[in-house]
Parts: sequence; structure tokens; C-alpha cells
Amino acid sequence: MMRFAKAHACGNDFLIVEGACDPELAKKLCERHTGIGADGVEFFESTGARMGRIRLANADGSIAEISGNGTRCVAAWMAHRQTSAPGDVITLETDAGPRACTIVSASGGDFQIAAGMGVPQVAQAQVTLGDKTLVHGVEVSMGNPHFVLVVHDENFRAHSRGWQELGREICFHKQFPRQINVIFVRMVRADDVEIRIFERGVGPTTSSGTGTCAAAAAVIAYCGGKSPLTVHAPGGSQRVEWAGIGAEMTLTGPAALIAEGEALLD
Repeated sequence: MMRFAKAHACGNDFLIVEGACDPELAKKLCERHTGIGADGVEFFESTGARMGRIRLANADGSIAEISGNGTRCVAAWMAHRQTSAPGDVITLETDAGPRACTIVSASGGDFQIAAGMGVPQVAQAQVTLGDKTLVHGVEVSMGNPHFVLVVHDENFRAHSRGWQELGREICFHKQFPRQINVIFVRMVRADDVEIRIFERGVGPTTSSGTGTCAAAAAVIAYCGGKSPLTVHAPGGSQRVEWAGIGAEMTLTGPAALIAEGEALLD
């Protein structure tokens, strides 16, 4: 028997398991039909009061440096267990460095959390597809890698392809040997954008915390975007605050506990 908790942030769902990272276990648990079902597993080890170490294994067993949404989910789980109050700070060490999560509001298992997301690294980039189509975008590191495309189509089509098809081709492109998250962003206003996400190790997903940050960094740096910026994904909206190149970014959004239970392991 193995204890687990499940939480989601804008539909981006995670299991939380105490113990060392186990990619094969993550694949088994994340399977939607024969497991519990999730986009990934955050393996947690406590390092002190309101402090912990997390490692993220995606649904396919690959290791990701960080998930912004997954980090907030773990912070919500810790806050619920410790009866944390607004203003309390929970610090989580990730493979991308420490992230401080401040509880903004709490109601039962529902939380709003503001997370320090580090300093984005932003650069214009391009990738040549198999048919020689040249795709211009922005590479953004949030501790994990993203390729951001600014699109104008309401269905997020670009280069005569649907975003899922194009996202998959870029994600697995030989230019990115460790794969890359692909974010499609459409500006509604200078302070309001919509995104679609093709996430490495997962595929199309309803939300991404680091993807939200990457989209915001790209449009603020190169497209006249303004902070604070509201980013709408299919699963919900989050707010990004960023003063620009060289500054730390803050991401504020929801995290909700779904369940706690025991898994039967073979």
C-alpha cells in the first residue's frame, strides 16, 4: 500500500507521493485507465517546517526540472496539512532551484498561491521543420525549456498546421535532443493573452505554470505585453508579474486538493 494525494491547478493534475523519485512508478500511477491518472507525480521529501524537496516525473516517466503548477499543488497540500494561513510561505527545492510559494487565500482544499518562478532567460529563436518551413519563435528557460510561438489565429493554427500537430513536431525536433515544451500564445490585449500547450512528456494539456510564465516573458520582451499579465489556458487563468529582463517573475494562480488515498501496488 502506498499513500498518495492528488491535486490540480487549472486542470493540470498531479499525484503527490512521499519518497524518492521513481519514474517507473510514476508511469504506472499516471495511467488514466489502469492507474490513478495524472499528468505527473511530484515525489516529496520534507526538509523542515514548511520546506521540502520535490522531483517531478512526467506521465511517460521522463524527469522534468520543474512544473509551476505542480509546485503550487505541493504547496497547497503542505498548507492543508499544516493549516497554513494567508501570508505563510512554503519553500520547495526543485531541480530548477528553490521556489517560494506564498499562500494568498485558502478555503478548505482550494488555494490561491503566488510562487516566485525565478529569472526567465529569453532569446529569439527559429527552427526548420522537416518540409523546410522556417518557424520563428522565442526560447524561454524557466528552469525548464520552452519554445513560444505568437499566433493570430483563434484556433491557434500556424504554418498551415493545427497547434497539436505543430507542437508535436517542434517538441520532438532534433534541434531539441531533450525535447521542449511548445507554447502557442495569442494576444488579446497588451495585458491579456490566451495560450495552448504541448508539453514534453505529456502532450496537449489544459494548463502549465512554467508555460504560462514563458508565454508572458515572450510577449512582454518582444510583443509589447504589459505586466501584470493575465494568461488564459483551457483549464483556467493565471496572473504573471514581471518587471522585465533580469528580474524574477511571480506567478499567481489556483491549486486545489482532489483526494487522498492508498494505491495497491503489485
